[in-house]
Amino acid sequence: MTARPANSANPFDWLDAHAARRTAAGLRRRLRHRVSDDPVLDLASNDYLGLARHPEVAEAVAAAAKEWGAGSTGSRLVTGSTTVHRDLEAAAAAHVGAEAGLVFSSGYLANLGAVTALAGAGSLIVSDARNHASLVDACRLSRARVEIVPHLDVAAVENALGARTEERALVITDGVFSVDGAIAPVAELAAVARRHGAALLVDEAHALGVVGEGGRGTVHAAGLAGAPDVVITSVLSKSLGSQGGLVLGPTRVVEHLVDTARSFIFDTGLAPATAAGALAALRLLTGHPELAAEVRDRAREISALARSLGLDSPEPHGAVAAVLIGEADAAVAAAELCLSRGVRVGCFRPPSVPDGVSRLRVTARADLTDADVQRARAALAAVAARLNSQA
Repeated sequence: MTARPANSANPFDWLDAHAARRTAAGLRRRLRHRVSDDPVLDLASNDYLGLARHPEVAEAVAAAAKEWGAGSTGSRLVTGSTTVHRDLEAAAAAHVGAEAGLVFSSGYLANLGAVTALAGAGSLIVSDARNHASLVDACRLSRARVEIVPHLDVAAVENALGARTEERALVITDGVFSVDGAIAPVAELAAVARRHGAALLVDEAHALGVVGEGGRGTVHAAGLAGAPDVVITSVLSKSLGSQGGLVLGPTRVVEHLVDTARSFIFDTGLAPATAAGALAALRLLTGHPELAAEVRDRAREISALARSLGLDSPEPHGAVAAVLIGEADAAVAAAELCLSRGVRVGCFRPPSVPDGVSRLRVTARADLTDADVQRARAALAAVAARLNSQA
């Protein structure tokens, strides 16, 4: 066997060409470090209910840190489970009407754990084409056969299930899709899954705290709370203003994950202080169920303002108002223009969205004031003026 010739070049030199191509396409990403007293209006975060800095949430975090320390000290199955985790799991399950819950250290890991534990070799996964990257990666790691179906296409799901040869099948979907803000047809998907003996997994990351009565999510709104064949995944990092992930569903599903979900078994548990913050936020949501309607109203208001300025903004169903721009470099420029006007917005570019449909992601919050909304309008007006001047 001939040995490969030695090469004196650095083995990472290829990264320079890769970075240059991304720069030319307007796809470079850079970290932006916030300061705690930033005067910019934040419409880019996922703090949908404005609870991340709520005094009761901050006090709960501080008290738990004093009691438990900075971290959980181990995996959930060794030393990383505390009474705070137990209470959070029970409260979250009760909120959505599920039998049981399990806290992971991130929403990404919750999806990896749930999908890979519930579908493996010899099973079928039917996945919406616009599902979150964590679900996409979970499908890839599952070793199951994966059928990607067109976005929101219930008939395609039924066709995939009807043609399967595998004994087990799992349908997975976002409840609210983070990019276009669409709500999944959860009731219809559940009916199709049941006709074919499949389970349904719904990622409620963008729905918990926002959609349905009291922010109980799309599964609850579809009349499927506590259903024995439906599993919910979600996060603690959006409406609950904290960090971490959740799996909610039948008790035997949760017990199975404790036994088999690698992203649970081999991961350090969520810090008790972080869990305590999420629990305090959940209690605030339970005590103030009107918060969910308030954030939806603000999102619709911002979207309507964008349309009044001639911008393309589909009617939102959750907390996010999308403003379609087009090319990636134009979307980046629009986001920078908003920031120069004192308003921070998100910017979705490939691979988060397909080529040609890059957009601003304007996140509403339940605690926005009328003055905040007018600041957002002024920033979007500047975007509209620039786009019109370039037309």
